[in-house]
Amino acid sequence: MNPIRTIIAEDDIRIAEIQHRFLEKLDAFETVGLAHNLEDCREMIDILKPDLVLLDIYFPDGNGLEFLKSLRDENRNIDVILVTAARDVESVKSAMHGGVFDYIVKPLEFSRMRDSLSRYRDHFERLSALDTVEQSDIDGLLPRATTDSPANRPVSLLPKGIDALTLNKVRDVFQSTSDSQGAELVGQKIGISRTTARRYLEYLVSTNELVVDVSYGGVGRPERHYCRLQPK
Repeated sequence: MNPIRTIIAEDDIRIAEIQHRFLEKLDAFETVGLAHNLEDCREMIDILKPDLVLLDIYFPDGNGLEFLKSLRDENRNIDVILVTAARDVESVKSAMHGGVFDYIVKPLEFSRMRDSLSRYRDHFERLSALDTVEQSDIDGLLPRATTDSPANRPVSLLPKGIDALTLNKVRDVFQSTSDSQGAELVGQKIGISRTTARRYLEYLVSTNELVVDVSYGGVGRPERHYCRLQPK
C-alpha cells in the first residue's frame, strides 16, 4: 500500500521539524509538505492532494479552526489531526464539529502521536479496502479512544530498526522479574549484541514500558540499567 501522504501545517519551524522527524520513523506515512502559514498550506493541498493534514490552530495569517471549516465547506476529501497548544473547551468543540480525526495537545509526546497515527493508519486502510459497508464496518471506522497497550500496536508502525519479534523477546526478559538489567545482560539472554539490545531498551523507555537509571559506580562509561515501570 502506498504511504499516507501528509502535510504538516505548523508556524513554529522547530515544532514542524519535530513532527517531520516523528513521521520519518513511521514507514506508513510520507511528509509531502511543510507549511508554516495557512496560505502555503492551502496551496500545498491544491497541488499535492494529501490524505492527511497535521494542523495547528494559531497562525500569523489566520486560525486553523476557521481553515478547517473552510475545508469542510469546500468538501475537501482530507482528514485532519489537530496538533495545538489550545486547551479551551470551545476549541475542542469546534474541532469535533469540524470532523477532526484526533486532537493532540502540545507539548508533543512521540508515544501519543504514534498512537494517533496508528489508529489513523488502521482507519485509512479499512476504508480504502471497502466497497460497501455493514454496521460492524462503520463501528470499526469511527474514530474513538483506544486502550491498546504498546504491545498491541500494529507492527507496520514500529520505528525503523525495531523488529516486532525481537521487541517481544526483550519485553519477555522483564516479565518475570522486577530487577533492573543492563543492555549487555539483556543481549546475552536473547542472543543479540549489546548495541542492538540498547536500541530496543531505549525504544521501550520512549513508550513508557521501561524506566532507566544511570550508575556511575565503576571506572569508564556510566552504565544504564532498565526495569519495568511499576504501576502507581
